[in-house]
Amino acid sequence: MLNLEHTINSGQVFLWERYGNKWYGIHGDDVLLVDQSNPEIVVSYSGEKYDLFRQSDNFNKVIREIAKDVIIKEATKRFAGMRLLRQDPFQCYISFIVSANSNIQNIRLSLYKLAKKFGKKVRFNGKEFFLFPDAKKISSASISEISSCGLGYRTKYVHAASEAVRSGAIDLELLKKSDYHTARDELCKIDGIGNKVADCIMLFSLEKTDAFPLDRWMLRALHNYYPGRFTVDESLTERRYHILHDELREYFGAYAGYCQQFLFKMIRDSNQKRW
Repeated sequence: MLNLEHTINSGQVFLWERYGNKWYGIHGDDVLLVDQSNPEIVVSYSGEKYDLFRQSDNFNKVIREIAKDVIIKEATKRFAGMRLLRQDPFQCYISFIVSANSNIQNIRLSLYKLAKKFGKKVRFNGKEFFLFPDAKKISSASISEISSCGLGYRTKYVHAASEAVRSGAIDLELLKKSDYHTARDELCKIDGIGNKVADCIMLFSLEKTDAFPLDRWMLRALHNYYPGRFTVDESLTERRYHILHDELREYFGAYAGYCQQFLFKMIRDSNQKRW
């Protein structure tokens, strides 16, 4: 059964809140409601239908494939029911630019402030929410207005990245249809997007389930769970990142991103890190 606690508290999304057994999340210009008692049903403010939990991936098949690895098999048992989320691309794109060199609590706060300042206020199921602003709204704002949301040095990156989408220099829907390397290279042309951020955006919103984001937590996981198996350096240059990423994609296959998410959840929880 789909487990919302494992799924939402796994570093994929930031603008979700829990009220009892119900979870509410901002999904671009919409609000989603999911109840743990029936998590397969996603109710939206707009009435739109979303495959938020990627049921179209055939989760049972995915688990059978990735559990061929003994470490991943253990992780899938420990965090049974955790899924990858199919996110709103623009919100995901901005969220992971904001995430650079930060922690989950600060990322959430900055994104909430961004939505509150520039997003539309709505009421849904008796609660108040702020929708995520679009590229035009953010790119039209001043640097000082964006900075007031607590983004720090990332302010100029968020502004420029929003302008790139507004102008068509970055077409997120087109990147969904592109191959992994094309999408990565296009994203990395944007200031504030490096390999890790690009991999997060691709994995969580651009249909690249073979993307494998690498940060210090993943390097620690690879050291701990696969000693000597992969070419892991403490500091990843761009070249070393690509080499290691290719090794991981070859080893884990088409669902490498699922493996990454289970490993990320396991190493963070093992170190008792807050979500």
